[in-house]
Amino acid sequence: MPASTDAAPDQAQRDARRMDSWSIAWMFLALVVWGWFAFLMLADYGPEFYGRARCRGPLVGPLSEGPLCQSELRQWPALLGILALAVITTVIAAATMVYAKLLSRLARPDGPGAPPQD
Repeated sequence: MPASTDAAPDQAQRDARRMDSWSIAWMFLALVVWGWFAFLMLADYGPEFYGRARCRGPLVGPLSEGPLCQSELRQWPALLGILALAVITTVIAAATMVYAKLLSRLARPDGPGAPPQD
């Protein structure tokens, strides 16, 4: 019987470490999507004209209306979709981080009610 009680905390600790790894992966993915969104909103794009891109980012300057500045990813529906993707990945990252911390606290050998040791 003691072998089964020793296996349960080990399994719980492995689950907590695995969820912690997943939370880190989701956090990196959220950072990448937020970086992509910021790049699309701020960076100039299009052909260069006197050493500077001809089209301005949506948040940097006035919207360029020329035919050379028609980028599908710079239109507001696409930008709002990327923003929604960034928010969803951030929420999932936060939820998996909270769940991983909860699992690690429950998997402690001294029990979930014991005060944390520094």
